[in-house]
Amino acid sequence: MDGAKDESTRPPEAACVSIEDYKRLYRALKTLSAGNRTLARAVDEEALLQDMCHAIVDQGGYRMAWIGYADRDEKRTIRMMACAGAEEGIWEFFPLSWADEIKHPTALAIRSGAPRVSHLVQEDPALAFLHAEQRKRGYVAVSAFPLIIDGQVEGNLTIIAGDKDAFGNEEVNVLSELAEDVAFGIGALRARNRQLEAEAALQRVALYDPVTDLPNRSLFHKRLGELIARSPRTPRPFAVSIVALDQFREVNELLGAQHGNELLVQAAAILRPLLDDEDLLARVSDDEFAVLWRDTDAERAGQRAVRVLAAFDQPLKLSGFAIDARPRVGIALFPGHGPGPDALMRRAALASREARQSPGNFAIFTGNLDRDCNRNLSLVAELHHAIADEQLRLYCQPKVDIATGIPCGAEALVRWAHPEHGLIGPDRFIKMAEKAGLITPLTNWVLGEAFRQVYTWQSDGIAVPLAINLSTRDLLDSRLVDRIRGLFLTWGVDAGNVQFEITESALLEDPRGSLETLKRLRDLGVHLAIDDFGTGFSSLTYLQRLPTDSIKIDQSFVGRMLEHEGSDAIVRSTIDLGHDLGLSVIAEGVEDQATWTRLAALKCDVAQGYFISQPLPAEEFASWHLPEDMFHATLH
Repeated sequence: MDGAKDESTRPPEAACVSIEDYKRLYRALKTLSAGNRTLARAVDEEALLQDMCHAIVDQGGYRMAWIGYADRDEKRTIRMMACAGAEEGIWEFFPLSWADEIKHPTALAIRSGAPRVSHLVQEDPALAFLHAEQRKRGYVAVSAFPLIIDGQVEGNLTIIAGDKDAFGNEEVNVLSELAEDVAFGIGALRARNRQLEAEAALQRVALYDPVTDLPNRSLFHKRLGELIARSPRTPRPFAVSIVALDQFREVNELLGAQHGNELLVQAAAILRPLLDDEDLLARVSDDEFAVLWRDTDAERAGQRAVRVLAAFDQPLKLSGFAIDARPRVGIALFPGHGPGPDALMRRAALASREARQSPGNFAIFTGNLDRDCNRNLSLVAELHHAIADEQLRLYCQPKVDIATGIPCGAEALVRWAHPEHGLIGPDRFIKMAEKAGLITPLTNWVLGEAFRQVYTWQSDGIAVPLAINLSTRDLLDSRLVDRIRGLFLTWGVDAGNVQFEITESALLEDPRGSLETLKRLRDLGVHLAIDDFGTGFSSLTYLQRLPTDSIKIDQSFVGRMLEHEGSDAIVRSTIDLGHDLGLSVIAEGVEDQATWTRLAALKCDVAQGYFISQPLPAEEFASWHLPEDMFHATLH
């Protein structure tokens, strides 16, 4: 049906040019000029379409203009986007479709991708259903132009005139150029919008955390700086708090990144309702959130920290696991704790680390924390020279067989005999050594001194198994086992007198690599123990696979077992579990007679702690013995 009749809708060849033709061409050129001005001002697609239709009618002098978009749905709907000059009710009679059975010029232009013209609609049989309405409204001639964007027909520009000879060749050529300009303008606006959206997405990535959708560290720092800059000479105090989730790393490594992210999402959902309208919550590192509390002094900051901690009292549910995600909170206050964002955030982070030792799990920054930090940095610098200058000392803490009261070994510990600060315990410098990349030379020193001490005891006829701690970085050191093998060759000591203790958290860093290292150590004939048992997530998952001989119950459970039923249950079940697996069980942190007696009743194998003995200089260990009264208490 498109054949002969389509030909009749094309513009006829002009035999001659009349005054009226010139007037129509002028009208088209005037319309093109008005359309270009509209395009030049366009900033919005919807406004462009509407303004273009009005320019065609109001300035070009055409009877009506409308723009539609061609949907590719089942009915091939034309969506009306803009219109000018349409009289009320016209759309009730006009089929807004470009389906094959529709023959009006607009549908033909969309389907063919070329202009279509009906010079006299009253003589066009394809528009018979509109003849009565068009006569009533004075719609005489119709031209329809496809809007081609990125090579595809996206819609139409349809123009209606009131004179029957409208839309000759020259006029159609000019209006075709206008349609091309409209299509170009639409494409340009869409391209600009896509660019703006991409820039906004990039900016959001730069300023927001993709997991929690919270502001990130950069945006929090910026907002903090803006608040400080706006503060009057006598400012209103506010607090910056760091909320740290220590469990994030273990969840992430044991259960996977998806569950680690879910932990963060749940934590953010708990924190959001605790904010006032002007507060700000952000995720500032892997396991840390930052909160800006407006109009908050030290007293109110402490109260708000307690609210945060109370909100985490209930365990979080992750894939069937109940995770105790109780955080620690560190607080810094403006203006007392610093004039700028960097100082406030750093001091809030220092306070959050101090909160580990706080009974309430939160701490407010004090100047002592900063001084301690500076002193620790100084110690790190000096630790480089401590080994070479022979400032380190080997200490040994006895282990006792609970059933017999007989010493059955010792744990090798290190102390730093600092020339100015005196004897410094490992809690002051071991973690610093790990962060500063000094743990390997420190471990090498302990290994060398421990083997030397075992050789000395062995030469004196004393068989004392000495346990040496290995850190996360030690297990990742590919040269560790070869270094230990070399020490056995150098000193010729009995492998039964050398033991190694590895914490659960160290095993989580690289479970497969750690397992391989432990197997190679076990092949040397040494005794292996899992230290701090019960504090990590790997307990039951890896215990059966690890080539271990014993487990050490963490002192946090042992020290509380008499007054805390949960801790007592953990100690009791750990002892039973270890025995069921054929492992000996060591309790560390035994501080009093009552704990010793309770462990004896639970059939724990070995005890270690200050009740038995403080760590002793290695050279004094051989002369140490268990006091008689403790021996009798053990047997009775």
